[in-house]
Amino acid sequence: MSSALTRRHVFRLWFPLAASWALMGAEGPLFTYFVAHLPEQKVNLAAFGSITFPVALVVEGPIIMLLAASTALCRDWTSYRKVRRFTLVAAATLTALHAAVAFTPLYHFVAGSVIGAPEEVRAPGRLGLQLMLPWTGAIAYRRFLQGLLIRYHASRMVMFGTIVRLAALVSALWLGSRFSDWPGIAVGSFAISCGVVAEALFARWAVGPVLRERLPQLDPDAEPLHRRRFLAFYLPLALTPLITLFIQPAGAAAMSRMPEAALSLAAWQVVHAIVFLTRSTGFALNEVVVAQLDRPGARPALRSFTLMLALATSGALALLALTPLADLLFRGVFGLAPDLARVCRLALLFALAMPAYQALQSWYQGRLVHRGRTRGVTEAVVLYAAVALVGLGAGARWSTVPGIYWALATFTLGGILQTLWLARRARAVA
Repeated sequence: MSSALTRRHVFRLWFPLAASWALMGAEGPLFTYFVAHLPEQKVNLAAFGSITFPVALVVEGPIIMLLAASTALCRDWTSYRKVRRFTLVAAATLTALHAAVAFTPLYHFVAGSVIGAPEEVRAPGRLGLQLMLPWTGAIAYRRFLQGLLIRYHASRMVMFGTIVRLAALVSALWLGSRFSDWPGIAVGSFAISCGVVAEALFARWAVGPVLRERLPQLDPDAEPLHRRRFLAFYLPLALTPLITLFIQPAGAAAMSRMPEAALSLAAWQVVHAIVFLTRSTGFALNEVVVAQLDRPGARPALRSFTLMLALATSGALALLALTPLADLLFRGVFGLAPDLARVCRLALLFALAMPAYQALQSWYQGRLVHRGRTRGVTEAVVLYAAVALVGLGAGARWSTVPGIYWALATFTLGGILQTLWLARRARAVA
């Protein structure tokens, strides 16, 4: 019989994953730092924040939940092979889609007609997207492998993998900014690709001992993983990030049609990076809940840890937004232009609730995934998307304030309602 789960145990399980997410979250601020110190600061930040990154995120959306699927389903060699086969097919298909957008006339439709990005950011946005071609395949493969590392108690290697990713990113950013004449968008996008490829290669090396020594040939207690069962489990789960990530280009499209579009799009890359960093440790809680909820004492330990994490992360963002730390970061460290720094600081105020509700979402979503009730997760994200799209559409038509303020307020409202729906569904499955 397993021992009772305590907050200390939760922390020990959560910390390596949270460190990995936090290190990954540091990618955005590092990108901003290097690109902001290269020529045409606003154009390159706007191109990445409005085109390159949102489009790349949407393409990778269907595979982002492979970590949770691998953690939950890879219980023996048979299930491992089946999930691996799905991973490789999905990675190849989505990489082909990424190439079609980046290298064919489809790009002009996406960047111009759909997103409506300002003309001056479209060419650099395309270059960035082309240089990020390895992104989806590398992320699919490493998230699949990281699920095995988490399931078989090697989650520390996930953190080390993220350190490898960050080291490759920083090295490429430094070398590109110092020794090449590439524009900022090219230096940054190429560096991000280097980072994810390095992390995927490390994950493959790190999972070797798990495959050789810990993964059983056959788990007699595991339900056979037929294609129908896998798709019934995974498709509702995959819709969650896919629908959410579609909101990224929708937000860029709406901001492109609101006042001060160019300034909002440049600020969006900076603010999104900071907010994601404060939300990142909340993402890590999801896998801990999925893996540990059956242990004695798990529910009160996980619930209290979630509340502490929610208060700490939103508190950290508030400390940055409401003190001189914001000016120190935006003007002193990033070297942003005064008007851009001013917009970024005010925009943070509209996102203060995001880190807190992210931790709560992981708690409720983890409970649903643990019970195999992923439909509630999809319902919640559909609610979020509906609120966000309606709000963004209204802003594009009637807003008289800079688009980034309207967009963040809309996303926050949608996220709060999404959290409340997840809480309702989680209570129903006990």
